[in-house]
Amino acid sequence: MSDDLLNPAALWPGLPAAAKAPPRRWVWAAMEPADRRQRLRELAAWVDWLRATFELHNAIPTCWYRHPPVVEHLTALYVGWVRTYAGPDAPGRELGEADWVNTLHALTPRLSLPACATSHQPAPTPHVPDRSEDFTHFLQTSPMTTAPAAHPAAAEAQRLAGETDPPL
Repeated sequence: MSDDLLNPAALWPGLPAAAKAPPRRWVWAAMEPADRRQRLRELAAWVDWLRATFELHNAIPTCWYRHPPVVEHLTALYVGWVRTYAGPDAPGRELGEADWVNTLHALTPRLSLPACATSHQPAPTPHVPDRSEDFTHFLQTSPMTTAPAAHPAAAEAQRLAGETDPPL
């Protein structure tokens, strides 16, 4: 097991956690392809840690990155985890860690893909995305990582940006 799986803080070397600004929201479709690939690698490293730490190897299949709904749920969990564990302390969030764990358990059924799990298997060796031929091929050819950036709410964002005196 790699050190990153034992210490997820190692995924963010550099500034101390308190000095980092909370991450911005991730909108996969609005990211440039190169940014999508980089962030999918980051998410994959965290998912490996999540599967090992919370023993979710039977709940999150190794092909999770091929299923956009699962990617979206894992993204929400990841960004929430970073805000909870590496973001600044916020008043009223004294139970933030417990809330995050409850959210994880609430979303776990949505991470499971019965069609991808043919039988019980022992906990797998952590998946290393950069060394996986399938994952690398996926990053290079999938529309998810190569399609041009297009925010799903671009028209509304442009309308709001164009209003000089928005209604109260």
